[in-house]
Amino acid sequence: MSEARIDKWMWAVRIFKTRTIAAEACKKGRVNINGAQAKAARTVKAGDIIQVRKPPVTYSFKVLQPIEKRVGAKLVPEVMENVTTPDQYELLEMSRISGFVNRAKGTGRPTKKDRRELEEFTAPEFTDDFDFDFDFDDEDEEI
Repeated sequence: MSEARIDKWMWAVRIFKTRTIAAEACKKGRVNINGAQAKAARTVKAGDIIQVRKPPVTYSFKVLQPIEKRVGAKLVPEVMENVTTPDQYELLEMSRISGFVNRAKGTGRPTKKDRRELEEFTAPEFTDDFDFDFDFDDEDEEI
């Protein structure tokens, strides 16, 4: 097999869990082949560079072998090569450790309990509740 559909290939190498999700990503313009936006029916061949945007990161993969049948996870390195740049992984790590708490879309306004939990989570660890005014003069007089 010298060519394969992009949606089938992304599903076969486990970039997406289902072929439907892979086709939707193509439809939304999140998949590029060699820099050009790809539709789900577009074919890939060996040597193509696939870029998949999964915000906040854009993953890049090199096609080593075009397949349309799903393979085991251990065989994936024979079919594709991950060529994602390290700065993309740094971006992913930065988004994980940032203080921003991502809420699921459509969940609406946070409840009072949710707000309190968010404030507790993002609050600084040390507060100014301590009295640092020590009476060192009193100790010197007693000696």
